[in-house]
Amino acid sequence: MPPSVVLPLTSLPVGAVAGLVCQVAAPADAPAGAAPPGGVAEQVFPWVTLPLILLLGWFMVLRPEQERQKKQDRLLGGLKKNDRVLTSAGIYGTVANVDRDGQRVTLKVDDSGSVKITVTLSSIARVLDASEAGVAAGD
Repeated sequence: MPPSVVLPLTSLPVGAVAGLVCQVAAPADAPAGAAPPGGVAEQVFPWVTLPLILLLGWFMVLRPEQERQKKQDRLLGGLKKNDRVLTSAGIYGTVANVDRDGQRVTLKVDDSGSVKITVTLSSIARVLDASEAGVAAGD
């Protein structure tokens, strides 16, 4: 075993630090190059847990977001004139025109149809059904 030398870890290259850690962790009576003590399970466990953690993260974070995005795309794909909608800003309106190329929607926000606003297609939060549309209109 090499003699003990105290050096600050910042002055050593990364490989040397890893070598020192391995030498400290290995028992003194173990022959050089021998496999570390422990069973196969201890050696395989780190390689099995990382894919399981990644898979769990995909199911908990990415997959629900993909499903939500697909649902929103279907909602916007089926948007048509005279649909009652709610924007992400909280504005209720009736679709007057859908410009899919320009990604714009023109909404009538009053009953007479004289007040119209143009919003982006992606700002449509949801399409209201008949019961929700009646409540939004104040009926």
